[in-house]
Amino acid sequence: MPPPERVQIVVPGDDPVQIAGSPSLERLAPYGAVTIHDTRPESGAEKIDRVGDAEIIINSRSIVTWREAELRALPKLRMIATCSIGTDMVDLEVARDLGIVVSNQPGRTAPAVAEHMFALMFAVAKRAAFQTAELKAGRWTRKDNVTLQGKVLGVVGTGAIGAEMARLARAIGMEVIAWTFNPSDARAESLGLRFVGLDALLRGADVVSLHVKLTEDTRGLLGARELALMKDEAILLNGARGAVVDMAALHDALMAGRFTGAGLDVFPDEPLPPDAPILQCEQVVLTPHAADSTPEAVELLNQGAVDNVIAFLEGRPQNNVAV
Repeated sequence: MPPPERVQIVVPGDDPVQIAGSPSLERLAPYGAVTIHDTRPESGAEKIDRVGDAEIIINSRSIVTWREAELRALPKLRMIATCSIGTDMVDLEVARDLGIVVSNQPGRTAPAVAEHMFALMFAVAKRAAFQTAELKAGRWTRKDNVTLQGKVLGVVGTGAIGAEMARLARAIGMEVIAWTFNPSDARAESLGLRFVGLDALLRGADVVSLHVKLTEDTRGLLGARELALMKDEAILLNGARGAVVDMAALHDALMAGRFTGAGLDVFPDEPLPPDAPILQCEQVVLTPHAADSTPEAVELLNQGAVDNVIAFLEGRPQNNVAV
């Protein structure tokens, strides 16, 4: 049953549009009033002002972050529901201390994200962005592409997205190796791959695809040393978080002619600054953190956020990562 008192639910910065106009929001009508802000807050003070009376935040965009000072300035806040798998936009330790429930959506859009990263792998291998730019510039440049069938995909992180990436790769005849913090024979068998050490993966893979959560253990996971272990003709894909890779080291490697190229959907600073050094590199395919930006995946996330809010209000919180 709905709670006896209606609550204030706020979407603090729905830009670009994620949840505004979603039919899923109609299911919240019996529980409270929903306020949607369709612009990004320009400051921490504006952000706090928007949600000052909110008991629940639906964080539709990861660019809107909740750090210690902001969370401690919101005594009425009881829950944050994210329209995302990742939770790095929220200080989970502080939320835990304050008793704020933070609910994400693990694995919900894994097929869409993996499909996107799979597409970036092909785009890099076939030099789609580079060749398009050359033709638009009036140049007929012949440069060898890469055959992917029969090659080795190295998956770093075998959660829902990494597992789906492995499945897609096997479907085209790639061999799959993987690294994770907690490997097991049973997991390897279920995914149809071999677990190896990270250094062994980097040395042996033709394509390295990143799908780990951003934590203190994974920040800078691939630095200059790790990139130097990779094959000269390798492809690097990052569908995790930008800070998992040392971007300066990656830029230097690409500018030196190492690697077939890189396919990146995430960056340490988002939106990507117009003077970001990675933009100087020819053999890259870049997308603006858009791996799950399909109508189907967007609505799945909207539904999931609303599901999490209703579950919390009905006394059965789910997907709580701040525990």
